[in-house]
Amino acid sequence: MLTGLNHLTLAVSDVARSWAFYTELLGFVPKTKWNTGAYLSLGELWLCLSLDTVGEKMDYTHYAFTVSPDALTTLVEQMRLKGVEEWKLNKSEGGSLYFFDPDGHKLEVHAGNLESRMDYCRLYPYPGMEFY
Repeated sequence: MLTGLNHLTLAVSDVARSWAFYTELLGFVPKTKWNTGAYLSLGELWLCLSLDTVGEKMDYTHYAFTVSPDALTTLVEQMRLKGVEEWKLNKSEGGSLYFFDPDGHKLEVHAGNLESRMDYCRLYPYPGMEFY
């Protein structure tokens, strides 16, 4: 049986550029880097950057990272000053910023968690929502 998320691997077109974005702007911890990739960590998350051809995706798939409500405003300001492009406006519970990384991967920083989302959804359920 599965026990959790093991790691995320993102295809990147420039390892050095992505390394700088994830370590310097988002605060990932550098672990190792080589010509065609890198390993970084963030809490328990293991992130692999892998040099590859990056394709454009038009769906809602994205990766969300936790940020404290107190740190969200500062992070959003820093990212906007750096010219990070946003791809969606937040319309759900909890503060969020939806943005692209240098290769167009859809990312989010979110000041909330599953419990806060569930509490909100109990008050304002999505159409057809069932709770277990």
